[in-house]
Amino acid sequence: SFNRTLSPYSIYLRYFHPVSPAQLMSHDQLAMLCFVDYDRELALVAERKDERGRTQIVGMGQLTKLQGTNDGEFAILISDQYQRTGLGTELLSRLIQIGRDEKLDRIVAEILPENEGMRRICQKLGFEMSKVPGGNVVFAELALA
Repeated sequence: SFNRTLSPYSIYLRYFHPVSPAQLMSHDQLAMLCFVDYDRELALVAERKDERGRTQIVGMGQLTKLQGTNDGEFAILISDQYQRTGLGTELLSRLIQIGRDEKLDRIVAEILPENEGMRRICQKLGFEMSKVPGGNVVFAELALA
């Protein structure tokens, strides 16, 4: 049900290309969420109770250790209804703390230039932002060590 709370534009900002709901819930995607290698990656979810008391996921954040480095890459996805509420900032703050606890050197992400919300969150939390030469993305980097 989380996927139904995401607009095509929100999905595009996260994955950098259009992704159908069926692709979001493909076998490979579900396997990645269910069989997490905690030495390499983790996911946080934000939940709320609906009016009937059922739990709904309203956001998720992922931190993946980049192979061959001591860096982690983050990704955040928030239900459209909960964007601009501080939830993305809270999830990224927690991922940063986990990165520190895990003794990562830095946390990085590639962000589309038009993803102003994510760029604002990164700047607020101290990330350095730079344009990727010849690319269509902004590189966000936060030194932890």
